Amino acid sequence: MRYIIALLFWAGAAQAQMIETSLELVFLADGSGSIDAEELRFQRQGYADAIQSAEVLAAIADTAYGHIAVVYLEWATNQAVVADWTLIDGPEAAAAFAAKLDGPRAVFGRNAIGAALLEGQRQIDTNQFDGFRHVIDFSGDSIGNSSGPPIELARQEVLDQGTVINALPILRPDSGRRAGANLEAEYETRIIGGPGAFMVTAESRETFGAAVQRKMFLEISGQMPATDYAAR
Repeated sequence: MRYIIALLFWAGAAQAQMIETSLELVFLADGSGSIDAEELRFQRQGYADAIQSAEVLAAIADTAYGHIAVVYLEWATNQAVVADWTLIDGPEAAAAFAAKLDGPRAVFGRNAIGAALLEGQRQIDTNQFDGFRHVIDFSGDSIGNSSGPPIELARQEVLDQGTVINALPILRPDSGRRAGANLEAEYETRIIGGPGAFMVTAESRETFGAAVQRKMFLEISGQMPATDYAAR
């Protein structure tokens, strides 16, 4: 009887330590070999600028709790946390999170998208937050999966947990769309999923920052873009 009471007390204490928030948002960014050092820096800066933008901060303030929890991971053959889970409740928290994105390369190798999606879900399952919504924000410039679990199985496992997967396909018009002309269609059918899932395409390096900000605003506010690339 004492053992049961102790277990119930421990479970209640653990639950009490969870921080309720409007959204748990995983930024799952491509850090594979197709992304060179300059592109990696540019990509991180896009997310740093977006999380600090007036539009995104206004969207966060307008959520039910007035704050969200975010984490930034990069993926390749392996996955690594670049900026750990942070509660974003205003400009200071956003700036602190953005500052963590200024660091050395964290991952190496080729694509392992299935493993990346599963790591994104693991981050949601094991953090200290209890979000009303769970979203993985996946970005990449290809659909290759050179190692690890198949994309389809990993994606379904994530969706079965109630997590929404949105995507940001990165096109390369200057290199013949490095991943092929059908990257948007591939991401639509094989990556995004869950209620209200969508993707916003970064057509070029020049439009990447604007695409990140737009996508971040939409997924925080719970809106869907006026686009053909929404989950059906």
